[in-house]
Amino acid sequence: MKLLQRPLWRFWDESLSAQSRSALESFAADDTLCHAVGQQLSPPTLRTWVHRQTVVLGIQDHRLPYLEDGMEYLRTQGFTPIVRNSGGLAVVLDDGVLNLSLVFSENEESIDIPAGYEAMVDFVRLILPEVADQIEAYEIVGSYCPGDYDLSIDGKKFAGISQRRIRQGIAVQIYLCVEGSGPARAELVREFYERGLQGEPTKFTYPAIRPEVMASLVELTGLPLTVQDLVVRSYQAIQALADDVRIQSLAQDEMELYTSYLTRVLERNQKMLSKPQ
Repeated sequence: MKLLQRPLWRFWDESLSAQSRSALESFAADDTLCHAVGQQLSPPTLRTWVHRQTVVLGIQDHRLPYLEDGMEYLRTQGFTPIVRNSGGLAVVLDDGVLNLSLVFSENEESIDIPAGYEAMVDFVRLILPEVADQIEAYEIVGSYCPGDYDLSIDGKKFAGISQRRIRQGIAVQIYLCVEGSGPARAELVREFYERGLQGEPTKFTYPAIRPEVMASLVELTGLPLTVQDLVVRSYQAIQALADDVRIQSLAQDEMELYTSYLTRVLERNQKMLSKPQ
């Protein structure tokens, strides 16, 4: 909890404004924040973001032997595939999935990887007090993009956490499946891997996805939660954690950084998808 308690937080809400844009822009935004916050040019930042009908692929996904077949399936289902600039595997974004980024600086004091993850776990428990004591963090086998900090209730995953580190800045990112069907999202990714692998052996072991181990918060809790409810709760949480909260998007000097990072993200995505290895 110590990491979350700051004199000043910036809050940047893109839960509505980002929906019509590519998720690649969000990854460039978080890289920009990492740089600016890490170098203490900007305060610690909470960013909320939502994108429509996107499947974000990881580095290993672009090495699938039949990647194009898998991506074509996603497109037929109305989803746009992109490759993110960090590790992990495929995840689904849509208007029922809220993404949160907590961006810290370790300029003055180092923050180890577990501490970054634990800060996000603490934050999620803060914004979900009704089920805080039921939320567990451990790998859910059979989920998409499995990891040690999968968040689950009763063994069913509703969120996954990742980290991005640049220039002494740390962006701890989480996707929260708030509304809609967790199993349906998992089935989409299961079929993507089915078509991307076609039974061919690979050096990397891709997850054998079981849709029944994933669920949305609405499915798990029965609460009438919405993405916007959790955006409001997130803002209220940092208000309680800070002496001051600044509601602000990127400043002019950050916009210059953003342009540079966006160019890198777009070029990398194009290279990954056009030349699978």
